[in-house]
Amino acid sequence: MLSMQVNTSVPPSYTGYLSATVSAPAFPERLAARIGVHVVQLQRYEAVASQPALDVIRKIAAALPVSTDLPLSGQDERGPYDGLRLQFEAISCFDEEEKRVMRFLLDGMILKSEARRWAGNGGGEWK
Repeated sequence: MLSMQVNTSVPPSYTGYLSATVSAPAFPERLAARIGVHVVQLQRYEAVASQPALDVIRKIAAALPVSTDLPLSGQDERGPYDGLRLQFEAISCFDEEEKRVMRFLLDGMILKSEARRWAGNGGGEWK
């Protein structure tokens, strides 16, 4: 009769692809490298001790990715208000035909609202 030994020990827990001696650069270092400035300069921008040039603001906005409104004013003034943000994010995952239909529906609602505004009804019921 043959006998086999079976290893019943528990393997060590998974530690990921990086070993404990190798670490990924922290976010500020990665961002600084991506926008082409030294991390110390990035820290000056963050501490409002220095103001970035317009081209750096554009690079920051592209790297994060946000509109340039966010680094300039602290608000994403061009984005949808929070009540619609999740819906627009969901629509961005639609296929092209579904996106076309949503644009059509939104255009219709915008036209309806503009017509009401021009008629002086200010958002009330259609007359």
